[in-house]
Amino acid sequence: MRALVTGGAGFIGSHLVDSLVAAGDEVIVIDDLSTGRPENLTGALKNGAELVEGDVTDSGAVRDLFEARRPDVVFHLAAQVDVRRSVSDPVYDLNVNAAGTLNLLEASRSVGTRRFVLASTGGAIYGEGDERELPLDEDAECLPSSPYGLSKHAAEGYLSQYTRLYGLSTVALRLGNVYGPRQDPLGEAGVVAIFCGALLGTGTPRVFGDGRQTRDYVYVADVVGAFGAAAASTVQGTFNVGTGVETSVLELGALLGRACGRKFEPEFAPARLGEIRRIAIDSRLAREELGWRPRTALAEGLRATASSFADA
Repeated sequence: MRALVTGGAGFIGSHLVDSLVAAGDEVIVIDDLSTGRPENLTGALKNGAELVEGDVTDSGAVRDLFEARRPDVVFHLAAQVDVRRSVSDPVYDLNVNAAGTLNLLEASRSVGTRRFVLASTGGAIYGEGDERELPLDEDAECLPSSPYGLSKHAAEGYLSQYTRLYGLSTVALRLGNVYGPRQDPLGEAGVVAIFCGALLGTGTPRVFGDGRQTRDYVYVADVVGAFGAAAASTVQGTFNVGTGVETSVLELGALLGRACGRKFEPEFAPARLGEIRRIAIDSRLAREELGWRPRTALAEGLRATASSFADA
């Protein structure tokens, strides 16, 4: 299989690239390296992966790459994922997340790509879960609380449209809050990387709000498994990829403190605009249709993550 991974030098993307290379697939990565790091791909590049520095919003560059390499499967992970930036610059957010996706879909249609897999978002699309019955499944109303969630929802809409208009086989994975080795501090689950840096150094972890806000944390290796299952399947539509379990920021910090061998004693700061209070997503449909389920307990995943930061 010839696979194209957008955003493949990033946190989740580089783990996916490693998995594809290990499976013997031909892998091309396109990444503008604005947040991705080439060192995340050191092993993959040594084993045959190719890195192309480029921007998914550049329609000409995307078209030329697809015409030259004609990928069988596209894994689209390149995105603007910072909720705060989406609030301060929603036009930029829309251009990357919606127009960038549209460029890739059009290129995929033109060269006959077999399968298109989008990394979407669970919490940001569903919006506030407080006073709703959690975990939310795919039939739950989508109430994005930030421009980021809205732009990812628009990207999903383009996938659906290309399936209806052109028969392109597409699937969107609404990810929970992904954490693990190589994580950067952007996105909702970036708190794990931030807390690790503070707890393993001399800093003080900072909690925004009262710390009782909850998220659905899912380990990166499990997420990579979901991408593999989605690519191998012919099922189309939207699937949640999470654990269905709410974990508060304070609970997360306590678990990380134990993993890092240090008591979690945070300082508190005001809550941030655009962030939700509670969320967890139901992944039963992914289990039934894709044969996927999360396998890594939170405490286990946090220990592995803390160990990777300590060794870095």
